[in-house]
Amino acid sequence: QVQLVESGGGLVQAGGSLRLSCAASGSIFSINAMGWYRQAPGNQRELVAVIKSGGSTGYADSVKGRFTISRDNAKNTVWLQMNSLEPEDTAVYYCNAVITLTSRATVASWGQGTQVTVSS
Repeated sequence: QVQLVESGGGLVQAGGSLRLSCAASGSIFSINAMGWYRQAPGNQRELVAVIKSGGSTGYADSVKGRFTISRDNAKNTVWLQMNSLEPEDTAVYYCNAVITLTSRATVASWGQGTQVTVSS
């Protein structure tokens, strides 16, 4: 019913930048919150940043001041601009969206994940 496709991951040196994007498609009536999570090996998946349909945002303490989340409601797309990357940011990053379908059911959907590796 809904698909989230991520792109933008890769390998970067510490101090560098990457921009992740995630586009939602399918039987979408509206998208409520969109967010980015990450999971490093041996760790639980954790919330990195979230943005609501009205534009309000929230960030994990570890990324405040370095990462910026934004979205385009018309394009059903969310981005995560990551600056001043640190080796500790290395993880698989997942896009998440809370979506109201055309059927008016509400679902939480996940992307397939994109690897971000920061070398020291």
